Amino acid sequence: MTESHSSASGVAAALGAFGLWGFLPLYFHLIGPSVSPWEILVQRVIWAAVLLALFITAIGGWVRVSAAAAQPRTRWALLASSVLIGINWGTFIWAVTSGHVLQSSLGYYINPLLNVFLGFVFLGERLRPLQMLAVVIAAAGVLVMIVAFGEVPWIALLLAGCFGCYGLIRKQLAVDSGTGLFAETVVLLPVALGWLGWMYVDGWATLFQGSPVRDVLLIGAGAATVVPLVLFAAAARRLRLGTVGLFQYMTPTMHLITGVFIFGEPFTTADAVTFACIWTGLALYTTDTWLAQRRRTVASTAAAQPRTASSR
Repeated sequence: MTESHSSASGVAAALGAFGLWGFLPLYFHLIGPSVSPWEILVQRVIWAAVLLALFITAIGGWVRVSAAAAQPRTRWALLASSVLIGINWGTFIWAVTSGHVLQSSLGYYINPLLNVFLGFVFLGERLRPLQMLAVVIAAAGVLVMIVAFGEVPWIALLLAGCFGCYGLIRKQLAVDSGTGLFAETVVLLPVALGWLGWMYVDGWATLFQGSPVRDVLLIGAGAATVVPLVLFAAAARRLRLGTVGLFQYMTPTMHLITGVFIFGEPFTTADAVTFACIWTGLALYTTDTWLAQRRRTVASTAAAQPRTASSR
């Protein structure tokens, strides 16, 4: 595969991954108000586990699953990440089905900057001046919403916090994304199956209860979880990390457009101020990432020149 073809396929995979994640509010909304967000959550876990088991089998990944399960530190870390991703999924589904798509958008805008801060606090990563300024401006935007307008964006903070801590744990594990997510869904699976059984006993489960279209959508929640992950992994292999980082803004932007223009959620003055601060922080963060990547490219080119000259 040529470099240009690899780059083109990487861009297509990134557009597919972040685009599908961006459409999730519409997908969950399409399932309908008659379905509890908690049933959507448990169906998402169950069918994602089924699809991931098939995917692991297809790629011959059971050796990696066994290797991860054999390490106590990895098992405990994946247990923690399972809890975090479960809370993140549940919060997001509840937010979407309860008319809070705008806050989910804010949470995923905050996430890249929170990752920078968590890396600084827990991994000893050095904050460059523009990164520090970006984090401070983003934090100021959230504080303005809380202090000046009396609104605590707890959904956004919970989504960003859970996913940020999830990323922090996964960053330190030598486990690929497919293996890790399969392990996490397996951890959540007994809870999901028990919860679903209780729903049937209590009479408010809806799967296979009369609507084939709804059944397909509920089962499809597993595919809506797995397919973007596979596309993201393909994009990450083919594109620079900084390039993938730029595509990640697609998802919260699509959530913002969906919340305001499709679902009709109000965009208040508090939202405007907070989003403006977050966007400013992200612009600074993106600029810093681009400059750092450019410096590395220049340094790499300069270092390669003497070797090229000496080989002639």
